[in-house]
Amino acid sequence: QVQLVESGGELVQAGGSLRLSCAASGRTFGNYAMGWFRQAPGNEREFVAAISKTGITTYYADSVKGRFTISRDNAKNTVYLHMNSLKPEDTAAYYCAAKYSFLDEGVYYNPSHFGSWGQGTQVTVSS
Repeated sequence: QVQLVESGGELVQAGGSLRLSCAASGRTFGNYAMGWFRQAPGNEREFVAAISKTGITTYYADSVKGRFTISRDNAKNTVYLHMNSLKPEDTAAYYCAAKYSFLDEGVYYNPSHFGSWGQGTQVTVSS
């Protein structure tokens, strides 16, 4: 499986922006569809955004559509989550995840589809 390490989370004021990064190692990154999920204390892990293995297709949760952008650089083995117009309700631990996707160009939003997970990075949005 691919190993994933997230970074970029920090404390930010409402209305601000952040860019999260997820660096992958261990396997051919370009064979993996990627996703970002988040989990706030007391809540279940929820889907945020997904991108296909080549980046052709993206998919977003309604709660972040128009504010967040997922992208990837396969040459750098990295997927990004650009977050704009942050709200206090975006406060959570953010996790990236990878799904082996050699035969398709799909996007996935169910956590059970993903075989590799990072350790998470904390985003806190103050009001």
